[in-house]
Amino acid sequence: MTDTTRRHFISGATLLPFAAATAAQAATQSVTPAATADLAPLDIAEAQADLRKYIGFGIKQAGGEGDNACGDWMASELEKLGYVIEKQTMSAPYFTPERCELVSGHTRATVWPQPIVMPTGAQGVSGRLVRVDAAGHADASLEGAIALVDLPFGRWSSMLWKAVRTPIETAFKGGAAACIVVTNGPSGKVIALNTNGQKPMHKGPVALLAPEDAAPFFKAALEGLVATLTMTGEGGRRPAFNFIARMNRSKSRWLVVSTPRSGWFTCAGERGPGIAAWLSLARWARSNITGYNLAFICNSGHEYEYLGAEEALHAIAPKPAETAFWLHLGANIAARDWHDILGKPMPLPGADSQRFLVTSPSLIDTARALFKGQVGLEAPYSSEQLSAGELTNVIKAGYPLVAGVFGIHRYHHVSEDDERCVPADKVTEATTAFRHLLEHALLIS
Repeated sequence: MTDTTRRHFISGATLLPFAAATAAQAATQSVTPAATADLAPLDIAEAQADLRKYIGFGIKQAGGEGDNACGDWMASELEKLGYVIEKQTMSAPYFTPERCELVSGHTRATVWPQPIVMPTGAQGVSGRLVRVDAAGHADASLEGAIALVDLPFGRWSSMLWKAVRTPIETAFKGGAAACIVVTNGPSGKVIALNTNGQKPMHKGPVALLAPEDAAPFFKAALEGLVATLTMTGEGGRRPAFNFIARMNRSKSRWLVVSTPRSGWFTCAGERGPGIAAWLSLARWARSNITGYNLAFICNSGHEYEYLGAEEALHAIAPKPAETAFWLHLGANIAARDWHDILGKPMPLPGADSQRFLVTSPSLIDTARALFKGQVGLEAPYSSEQLSAGELTNVIKAGYPLVAGVFGIHRYHHVSEDDERCVPADKVTEATTAFRHLLEHALLIS
């Protein structure tokens, strides 16, 4: 499988046949005796407290107040347990918006400035609105226009995904002065998109528009009306930090558990469950994993295409030859699922199924048994077939035995990803299974 497919895992043509085969195999796979052991839930109150603390830090863009405070809190929790903390500083982009809006006649809407932001200046950028479809086909000439890129419905996550990048690149090649991207998805809100952390990806200003605000602008485009995009604010680069919490017992090999903490908004369902599981495993491993050195890594810069993870791999992580097992706790470990009733979302007690468990081939059968009944996670994928997010970086670096979770829940990268999106009991359920998977992985490593 190509790196592109690994990085951008949502590709129906490549994923669905493999998923069907995995489901068929799961239906005939017997549960191993070790997996039938009772998985007593961890302390839900502890998970709730950790989730409440994480969510309380607010916006967690890399290097910002919330991200830094969260990182300091997580490091202090492990330092109190006897872990030795080492911080790694890096540079991350930032932009503090002042005026970010799209205006056409009497129609006005707030837009999300796509990082790395190319400000328009106070005068803005004006031009005819021209609709551009998902294939990059425009309804009229794009020369000097503001392209209104109409993405298909999806759970979007990254500007690097071909389905997002292609129509924008095509619009700028056609002479567009700016691009407005309508992120059509299940929430109706703006879906923020991960991006390159070193330089702007496109030739001109790009902004994101909520689907619920888009209809009047599509009408204006149909009528050939002019619009003005204004994006002003303060931007540049600022320091952010990763850290590693080590417990060196002078053993020959390390157990590594990693999780990112940063993101565009509050990230309750996206990041919160991974944070709570990471903390729980660190507390438990201190007393229960004695034959290995322990390394718990927490990265910033996730929203800039895993900027922090790559820095950590190069500088502070144990080397592959020294590592017995690496567990990565990524997005959507246990975010809430929802019903749609006449367009109104209603919360469900269960977890969103769009969470993917990937393990080294030797762990597949055990993972399938341990996560039985946990929707999404109960159908694990081999790391030889699929990976995404920061887990891809770990696999490419050559770590011999790995597992990780990634996914996209309903409010992924949406400002409404708040405390409603996290069922604490499902977080503890997943954490318990991860604990047993970790024990098994170390047994066979």
